[in-house]
Amino acid sequence: MSPQPHFLVLTYQLQGHIAPALRLARRLLAAAPGAVVTFSTTATAHQRMFPAKADAPDSGDGRLEFLPFSDGFDNGTTTADPAACTDYMASFHAAGARSVGELVDALAARGRPVTRVVYTMLLPWAADVARDKGLPSALYWIQPAAVLAVYYHYFHGHAAVVADHRHDPSFLVRFPGLPPQAVRDLPSFLTDSTDPSDFFHSVYTTVRDLFDTLDRETPRAIVLVNTCQELEESALAAVGAYNALPIGPVPPSGDETGLFKQDGAKYMEWLDTKPADSVVYVAFGSRAGMDREQLDELLLGLEESGRPYLCVVRKDVKAEFADGEATSEPETNARLGNGTVVDWCDQVRVLSHAAVGCFVTHCGWNSVMESLACGVPMVCVPHMSDQRMNAWLVECEWRVGARAEVRSDGVLRATGVRQRVEEVMQEGEDGAGAARRAASEWKRVVAEALGKGGSSDRNLRAFIE
Repeated sequence: MSPQPHFLVLTYQLQGHIAPALRLARRLLAAAPGAVVTFSTTATAHQRMFPAKADAPDSGDGRLEFLPFSDGFDNGTTTADPAACTDYMASFHAAGARSVGELVDALAARGRPVTRVVYTMLLPWAADVARDKGLPSALYWIQPAAVLAVYYHYFHGHAAVVADHRHDPSFLVRFPGLPPQAVRDLPSFLTDSTDPSDFFHSVYTTVRDLFDTLDRETPRAIVLVNTCQELEESALAAVGAYNALPIGPVPPSGDETGLFKQDGAKYMEWLDTKPADSVVYVAFGSRAGMDREQLDELLLGLEESGRPYLCVVRKDVKAEFADGEATSEPETNARLGNGTVVDWCDQVRVLSHAAVGCFVTHCGWNSVMESLACGVPMVCVPHMSDQRMNAWLVECEWRVGARAEVRSDGVLRATGVRQRVEEVMQEGEDGAGAARRAASEWKRVVAEALGKGGSSDRNLRAFIE
């Protein structure tokens, strides 16, 4: 008799990794009624998700369990310089592999043996643990297929051309199966982080190790991709070396447990008072920083647009402002003539609201997929990692938004905010309103892919079977 299907879903400790991994865990449960899932991230992130043991959600039938693994820094760590970041990633690899191996053994001893390991992109060692335990594994790629293809070809013969031109933003790199890509749009870990002195160099080496791991899988490595066939058909074909299965955009389902608690402000009621497609929603994710000058320019541009806006400014960003800066939060709030600011919010609920007509975003992949699924056009302000290529997809491939220009020092000016917001929110025919119409069409395409019998639904069920 075959054992009960049991997926061990492993992820890195950042919100941008936890959210899509947890959504996949719940989607696996929905698609495979006889399966169980154990969701695991670092002990530090687990403690933030569930400050008290009673806070851990119960699926009601025991099918979803949350168990942490150790990264060697169970009381938290600070990575303030490249050396500290490198030390952490080394510990994450060594201690993580050891701890996950012990977790697999402990689950088997409880009569709940793991049958498949699913891991996200900064855990190449998870595949080695699975192999040592005689278990199959699959990578869950939480960035676009286009970025997967760029990384693949970079590490398979194209590293030199990128290295030779990494200081020339306009140089076009020609990867097999992809449109020519300007260096400025490539993942920042390939253009900025190959230097050992760069803060994120250990992330670059971890991604390199990941592709080494995938190449060693036999038969072909299985890669679940948080996209759908219709969005990235050519990019998916460009990674034919792997069995890439587009199963997304994986939507939220049930409790959206994460590292941040939602603001108690009644922002949904505020949205209820606004006309359809009138509100500009602004959020730059769980990691991006923001200095006082950038916030001032952003709020000024939003005010000059004359449109109502809902802006997320995280508590940690506000805390930096309060640390020795002259402008206080009350002073900032006093200037919000047309808008409101919250610490954190339920982004999918906001984007699904009829009043929201535009999303000013850092272009993290989760945010881009949520915006597409909700049919909301975007103003792109990318910063790092895959965000620059995500912005290229939004503007050039799907034509559902526009990229805002920033100064040489990286600051987005008020005029840039106002102009791009007006561009993507305009209505009418003959070019006007093109982004809004394209967003509406892609919303339909994504819904069909996720629906029963759609391309993503079929791929997920094929993976389970």
